[in-house]
Amino acid sequence: MFKDIKKVLILAPHPDDTEFGLGGTLVKLLEMGTEVHLAVFSLCEKSTPDGFEPGIIEKEFLESSGFLGLKEENLHIFDYPVRDFPAFRQDILEDMIRLRNRLNPDLVFLPSSSDIHQDHNTIYNEGVRAFKHFNMLGYEMPWNNFGFKSYVFVNLTGEQIRKKMKALEIYKSQAHRPYSSAEVVESLAKVRAMQIGRQFAESFELIRFIQL
Repeated sequence: MFKDIKKVLILAPHPDDTEFGLGGTLVKLLEMGTEVHLAVFSLCEKSTPDGFEPGIIEKEFLESSGFLGLKEENLHIFDYPVRDFPAFRQDILEDMIRLRNRLNPDLVFLPSSSDIHQDHNTIYNEGVRAFKHFNMLGYEMPWNNFGFKSYVFVNLTGEQIRKKMKALEIYKSQAHRPYSSAEVVESLAKVRAMQIGRQFAESFELIRFIQL
């Protein structure tokens, strides 16, 4: 399905959501020569763990994005307060509309419809409004999903999954989270691959697909 996709936009509530939700697929798209843009809506400054200096999450985000191969000019950074996105729904929607008009992407990745985190849910709802005439896939984050409609699968190589895991290792400030372990990331990739008879995969919710 990616062969006709020339430009992709990823909508990520927080800095590491892209790596978790579609890190392997991102690597694959970049290897295919796809133009990929990433919009992150909070740098999560007030969530900086004790023992880390202010700005560490932004620093990790930029390092991880560069490691994965994203161009700095294709990063679109907003600074909404983490966990408070519902209070800024209209502002977020207007930022998305400006991105839509500027980029006109062929495919948009965003959190899934079953993601219960308030920031993720806001990005999903406003994303569907802003990009209702575009192809959309919802990425998987099992710790936030109450059910997940895994209707789209992307076959990945071991190297693509290893690059995803290495990118996540850059986020030292988030290493305390149980879902950050390489074992969890690799296991999910193997489970999704088993469902399609492959070695590694990521799965996505099909939100909208438009045959042009």
